[in-house]
Amino acid sequence: MTTKIERRLKIKAGVRGKISGTTERPRLTVFRSNKQIYAQVIDDTTGKTLASASSLKMEEKAPKKEIAAKVGELIAKNAQEAGVQAVVFDRNGYLYHGRIKELADAARNGGLKF
Repeated sequence: MTTKIERRLKIKAGVRGKISGTTERPRLTVFRSNKQIYAQVIDDTTGKTLASASSLKMEEKAPKKEIAAKVGELIAKNAQEAGVQAVVFDRNGYLYHGRIKELADAARNGGLKF
């Protein structure tokens, strides 16, 4: 029997086989831990991170979904400052639900296209 983490890594490998970020459309990837949530915009052709945002520096106490939405807005702002308009969304093996969905919706509302 596989653990929850092994299952996620198996899904992640399948997803990463299908999508990769280009210079025109970099990859927006999400990582969530039990306490924090992180997002990066990555150009896979050069292997560089163009923009990033996380909940690490956020002092306020709020529900995790609200914090994920704030990180989504922040990553959209940081990506546009780096000159990125359109991205490919990489949910990193997580279900598109809850915090992942909140972050993606907030990034869309912030002006990113995916």
